Amino acid sequence: MNTNNFKAHAILLTGNFLFGVAVVAIKHITPSVMQPIALNVFRASIALILFWTMFLFKPSKASINKKDIPLFIVCAATGVAINQILFVQGTSLTSPIHAALLLLVTPIVITIIAAWLLKEKITINKAAGLILGIAGASILILIKNYADKESTMLGDFLIIINAISYAFYLVLVRPLMKTYSPIHVTRWVFLFGAIMIIPLGIKDVLQINWSMLMWHHWAALAFSVIGATFLSYLFVMYGLEKLGSTVTGTYMYTQPVFATIASIILFNEKLTLTKIVAAILIFCGVYLVNKKRLNN
Repeated sequence: MNTNNFKAHAILLTGNFLFGVAVVAIKHITPSVMQPIALNVFRASIALILFWTMFLFKPSKASINKKDIPLFIVCAATGVAINQILFVQGTSLTSPIHAALLLLVTPIVITIIAAWLLKEKITINKAAGLILGIAGASILILIKNYADKESTMLGDFLIIINAISYAFYLVLVRPLMKTYSPIHVTRWVFLFGAIMIIPLGIKDVLQINWSMLMWHHWAALAFSVIGATFLSYLFVMYGLEKLGSTVTGTYMYTQPVFATIASIILFNEKLTLTKIVAAILIFCGVYLVNKKRLNN
């Protein structure tokens, strides 16, 4: 592995580390010190400002074609507004390990969407992967451990719907990536997404009792907004540009590992047999639905 490739892999791994640990940071501040939608306002608006600030350091064409605006709006809804709102709300209602594992449903849902919209063939491997993945997710949602008081069925379902929304985004954004650079797409997706989120959450932002926030709450907020939103998106885009979508996609599987380690250390969360079995089923399912792609 040459130096440039090593750098790209290291940056991509860091981006997924930030995504994985995000569930712990979000859990720490929602809903104890602020409502989930309020956190979404900070994530969307501050990341938007930072992405457009980067434009000042590397000026380029900032506009988009009028014909692409409807698709940008749909991508903003699925990739930012619905995705982030349900992710933060779901994380606040379930355990960090549940949230991280259920996010792995995304590549499984992509297979279903591709078969539906793009008419891609469902092979035996993909069918088996879908069955295993759905079985693992069902175990997490339906079988509760008595010690697992943090997890609720509503929270798990919101994470699943979030994963479905993000899967639609990853399929719908492909045509835009062929016309614009990844960071240019992200700037405009976050712009439209912020326009959707801010009116919904501004009331909750104004109701935050800032005097309640201790230093660790501020640290979790900064990590959620800057680390797990701006930097993680930036690092994953860098990996996408340097290593391609296949390699970038495989790094997503590290997120539950980071989330699990952080949850056990910071939340004393228990890694039960049920979660281990569910994780194995989901990982096997994701591997099978992506097997042909990884071999190419």
